[in-house]
Amino acid sequence: MELFESLKQKIKGKNLRIVFPEATDERILKAAVRLQQENLVEPVFLGDAEEIQKAALAAGVTTSQIKILDPNNYSDFEQMVDAFVERRHGKNTKEQAQKMLRDPNYFGTMLVFLGQVDGMVSGAVHPTGDTVRPALQIIKVKPGLTRTSGAFIMQKDDQRYLFADCAININPNSQELAEIAVTSAKTAQLFDIDPKVALLSFSTKGSAKSDEVTKVAEAAKLAQQMDPDLALDGELQFDAAFVPKVAQQKAPNSTVAGQATVFVFPELQSGNIGYKIAQRFGGFEAIGPVLQGLNKPVSDLSRGCNEEDVYKLSLITAAQAL
Repeated sequence: MELFESLKQKIKGKNLRIVFPEATDERILKAAVRLQQENLVEPVFLGDAEEIQKAALAAGVTTSQIKILDPNNYSDFEQMVDAFVERRHGKNTKEQAQKMLRDPNYFGTMLVFLGQVDGMVSGAVHPTGDTVRPALQIIKVKPGLTRTSGAFIMQKDDQRYLFADCAININPNSQELAEIAVTSAKTAQLFDIDPKVALLSFSTKGSAKSDEVTKVAEAAKLAQQMDPDLALDGELQFDAAFVPKVAQQKAPNSTVAGQATVFVFPELQSGNIGYKIAQRFGGFEAIGPVLQGLNKPVSDLSRGCNEEDVYKLSLITAAQAL
């Protein structure tokens, strides 16, 4: 089944609430209204109701059925401030919290944390740090993990793969790389990808020697310890991971080589370059980044996104909340 049709079937009628902090942006408005009309999610907008309605009128949509919360005029604001101070374990004073929670991304993230909404989609206007930072400070990563990471679903015709980390961690160490591998496998399953995880390198099974290669090989061992049942191998060059004939030559005893579906890059530079080469040269659609490893879903849009990107990432965010 086509990816987004599958996600729609999973979330339709579940009344999942997604908060949008950038509710005066035309792309957000159109996508959110569409999601609501299709009974896929219940959008919640943040901001001044009059300004949002004015922007909606200019965009040609109506927001009359969508809940709007204003951080500057919110009846439970002080309770939210107290909850934030407690969550931060003394790292922020009450006065600091009052200022921080006027920021729509912090306010929206607290709504997710408090269970008043099921997820958040932001980043159409704000840079990545403004979306990710509150999520890491408030929602935090799942037990056993030290950080979040960013995955892309790469889709073309009936082909579907997952690339990670292509968005967050600049130079993960072996432990962090292992966490990314195991978390990426779980993300892949959410999108109907049977996870066969390849940890990528410029070396296959010791064909080259360097600290960079050792890092990936150690990460593969750690990841296997974290999830012994996971189909995983490394270090593998991309051709060994992807092409069966090359796999037979370079890694004949591997259960993953030649049939990998999840590709874990050794650091952000190669991951970011890799997914964009597949997108621009290979004609794959790059869906994401999907932030993985958080206790509750928060998604970061690109500032260059369009309405369709907002719509699709919202579907993904809702599915992560199930």
